[in-house]
Amino acid sequence: MNQDNAGASARDYGFLMFLTLLNVMNFVDRQLLASFANWIVPDLGLTNTQFGLLTGLIFIIFYSVAGLFMGVLADKVNRTRLIAGGLALWSTLTALSGAAKGFLSLAVPRLFIGVGESIMTPTSMSLLADRFPSSRLGFASGVYYMGVPVGVAASLIVVAYMEPILGWRGCFYALGGVGVLLAIVMFFIKETPRKHEVEATEPVEKPSVREILQILFDALRRSPALTMTIGGGVAFHFILGAAVFEQLWFVEERGFDRTEIAELTGWIALVGGILGNLFGGVGGDAFLRKTGMGRPMFLFWIMLLLTPLTIAYRFVDPASLMFMVGIFLGYFQLGCFYGPTFSTVQELVPPQIRGTLVAFYILSLNLVGLGIGVTGAGYAIDWMAEAGVAEPYTITLVVFSIVSALAIPLFYFAGRRFEKDRAALYASVN
Repeated sequence: MNQDNAGASARDYGFLMFLTLLNVMNFVDRQLLASFANWIVPDLGLTNTQFGLLTGLIFIIFYSVAGLFMGVLADKVNRTRLIAGGLALWSTLTALSGAAKGFLSLAVPRLFIGVGESIMTPTSMSLLADRFPSSRLGFASGVYYMGVPVGVAASLIVVAYMEPILGWRGCFYALGGVGVLLAIVMFFIKETPRKHEVEATEPVEKPSVREILQILFDALRRSPALTMTIGGGVAFHFILGAAVFEQLWFVEERGFDRTEIAELTGWIALVGGILGNLFGGVGGDAFLRKTGMGRPMFLFWIMLLLTPLTIAYRFVDPASLMFMVGIFLGYFQLGCFYGPTFSTVQELVPPQIRGTLVAFYILSLNLVGLGIGVTGAGYAIDWMAEAGVAEPYTITLVVFSIVSALAIPLFYFAGRRFEKDRAALYASVN
C-alpha cells in the first residue's frame, strides 16, 4: 500500500466540488427542521422533547444503523449510482415532510430520510480516497465536509429569505425537487476505479460482508489512535446535538427576532464554516507533514484554545461584539473538525474497508454523540422549564459544551499514537 501517490487531476477536483455540492444538499435537508424550529414547533404544537426526538433519535437511529450497511455496500457496488439512489430517496422524503400535520406525520418521513442520507458520506469518502493521494486527503476531506457548515448556513439563509415567499412547507417542497434533479445528474457519472484494485499485481477478490466486518473489528482492536479519534469525535458531537436548540435559545432567552437571527447566524455560519474547513483541511495536512504527529493533535490545540471562548459567549450581552465572535468561533471550530478526523480514520484502516469504517464512524458520531446530545438536551430543557429554572436553554448548552471537552484529551493521545499505528498498518498490508 503506497503512502503517497501522484497528484490529483483537474477532473478529480471537479468531482470533489460536485460531491461537496451534494453534501451541502444533504445537510441543508437534514438541518431544515432545526433552522425552522421557531416556525415548526408552534405550528405543529411540538414540545422540546418531541422536537428533540425528531431531530435526534427518530432520524439518527435509522441514519446510523442503515449507514453501516451502506458503508459495506460502498465497498462492493457501483458507488456513484448508490449515491444517486440515496439522494433521490432523501429528497423525495424531504418534500413529503412539508406536508406534515403533527408529530407522527413528520416522524415517519424523518425515519426514512436517514436511510437515504446514510449513503452519502461513506460512499463519497471511499471515492475520494481513490482519487486523491494520502498527502492531499485531509484537504479533500475538508473541502467535502465544507458541506456541513455551508449546508447549515444555507438552511438558515433559506429560512431568512425564502420562508417569507414560500412558507416553511414550500421550502421543503422546493429543496426536495432540487435534490431529485441532482440525483439524475449523479446517476450518469462513471464509477471511480478502486485504487487498491488497480495497483494490485493479481486480481483482487472483494471480501464478503463477514470478512469486511472482521477486518473492521481487527483494525479497531489494534489501533488505539483509531479508537481514540472516534471517541473524540463522539464527545465533540454532544454539543452539536444540543445545538439544534440554538435558534430557540436565541429567540426565547436572548431576545432576537426569529427571522433576523436566522439571517445573521446563516451568514456567520457560512463565513466561519468555510474558513474553519479550509483551516482544518490544509492546516491538518501541514501539521502532519511538519510534526509527524497525527491530525488529531492539531484538533487538540484548536479545541484547547477555542472551547473556553465558545462557553463564555453564552453569558455575554447579545448586543456585544463578543457575542457575535462567539457564534463565529463555534462554526469555525465545527468546520475544523471534519477534514482532520475523517482523513485520520481512513488512513488507519486497510483500503478495502474504508467505506465501512467511515459508516461505522458516522454511526458512532450520530447514534451516541448526536443522539445523546439532542435527545438529552430536549428532555433537560423541558424538565428545567417545568421546574421553573431560569434560562434552561443556556444551562443545557453550557453543560453539553463542558461534556464535549472530553474530546480534548482523546485527540491529544490519538495524535501522539497516530504515526506508530499507521506504520504498523502499512507494514501489515505490504
